Amino acid sequence: MKIRVSAVVITFAAAVSLIGGYLIYVNHFGAKNNSIIVIPKTIDPHVEFWQVLNQGVLAAAKEYNAEIKIMGTAAESQIEEQIKLVEQAIAEKPKAIVLAATDYNRLVPVAQRVIDAGITLITVDSGLAGGVSESFIATDNYAAGRKAVETMKGYVKGPATYAIVSFVKTSTTQMDRENGVRDSLKSDASVKLLDSLYSNGSEDKAYEQTKELLSEHSDIRGIFGLNEVSTIGAARALKELDPDRNIKLVGFDSSMNEISFLEAGILQGTIVQKPFNMGYLAVKTALQAHRGETVKRMMDTGSEVITKENMYTNENQKLLFPFVGK
Repeated sequence: MKIRVSAVVITFAAAVSLIGGYLIYVNHFGAKNNSIIVIPKTIDPHVEFWQVLNQGVLAAAKEYNAEIKIMGTAAESQIEEQIKLVEQAIAEKPKAIVLAATDYNRLVPVAQRVIDAGITLITVDSGLAGGVSESFIATDNYAAGRKAVETMKGYVKGPATYAIVSFVKTSTTQMDRENGVRDSLKSDASVKLLDSLYSNGSEDKAYEQTKELLSEHSDIRGIFGLNEVSTIGAARALKELDPDRNIKLVGFDSSMNEISFLEAGILQGTIVQKPFNMGYLAVKTALQAHRGETVKRMMDTGSEVITKENMYTNENQKLLFPFVGK
């Protein structure tokens, strides 16, 4: 398995290593008594969301004098591998673990072992059944799903057939977004919403699924891409098979590829989260909770709708290019 790490990440990392198929990098800004292990859904360098979240993690580590280790699998679909990483993290006895769970239910037992070991647990982006962590820091993904529908309705009028191209079915992030989309459309008798497609976090699979979808359903007027890779995969298929831009696409996140698709008119809008804030708050909250301070059980970091029409405002440029000025 070949994994590359962006130069932006390496500038923060004191040590980078590939161990057992997992990427692990450590900074030594702080002290051992403030040690935190962060386990995102993936360290795939092609997914910019997690790179930006990690930047927030490392910025907070420097500010709050924490030692950080970030460990991750190559793909979001590697649930069993993420469970093994959490077990490894428990054995290292950090003060806190920050986890973006790849599965809403299957990570619960190992998460409980984190707590039983006396380690502070913070969840970020994707939560766990039963809300077992001290704090959950994320976008309100149900509300974001509803925003996607509101955005789509600005481009598609009247009766319509829609499709959803999503990622890992059992991720709470995915479930909340899909429910937000479906609940927003279910009262409209003129709308037909097809069964969702799940790419398991693979851009190429999302691309192939969308191509097959378009070949089977000539009446589709709009597609919802529920994360970065799903949106890019769907956009690639539309670029190839819908040159007249008859089918509208609303997605999530803000990678450079998505910005290009926005500018080209292939992507009509994207729901942009604030991953830098998520990572920063996760470290800050982990340290507060470890010290016994009261922390909020849920923190909504917010989301914004970005379109071609508003993408050039100062505030939206900061969201689209989060590395600048950090």
